[in-house]
Amino acid sequence: MKFRSLHDRVVIRRAEGDVKSKGGIIIPDTAKEKPQQGEVVAVGPGLREKSGNLVPLDVEVGDLILFGKWSGTEVTIDGETLLIMKETDIMGIVEKTEAAEFVTASQD
Repeated sequence: MKFRSLHDRVVIRRAEGDVKSKGGIIIPDTAKEKPQQGEVVAVGPGLREKSGNLVPLDVEVGDLILFGKWSGTEVTIDGETLLIMKETDIMGIVEKTEAAEFVTASQD
């Protein structure tokens, strides 16, 4: 199935949650908190101003974003659970810096 977002709606694939705590304890599914971070899968064209001009969204497909704990609506499309929310529910875009990439690479 192909899905196309409308207006200012954004489709998000939620990031995977931690399976273990920092102390090494395995966290069961019922106790896990859902991550408030995800990747943008699809975006709508934007909203129209009163004058009729289309205002595009600030997020793009592939952006890593942060959103509120109770934001969005979970839907299942082709067996995958995704979130659909308005752009205003997105708190910000996570931008990778060279320092963050170096730390991640050195930990591997």
